[in-house]
Amino acid sequence: MSSPRFDDPDLPLSDLMNQWPQTVSVFLQHGMLCVGCLIAPFHTITDACAEYHLDQDTFVAELRAAIEGSV
Repeated sequence: MSSPRFDDPDLPLSDLMNQWPQTVSVFLQHGMLCVGCLIAPFHTITDACAEYHLDQDTFVAELRAAIEGSV
């Protein structure tokens, strides 16, 4: 079984934050309430960006930077 990709469009936010906890800071910097949200197991990056009116490409780049340790 392969490891999940953080940018998998079907990856739930809860799985993303569990696999890469360093991404939590990105959500918090944007004032997002996804951390600990009961809907996080069902929402994806796409859902969160739509809900918070964020540019998805920019947000994914910020997540990537956090994962790679360049934040």
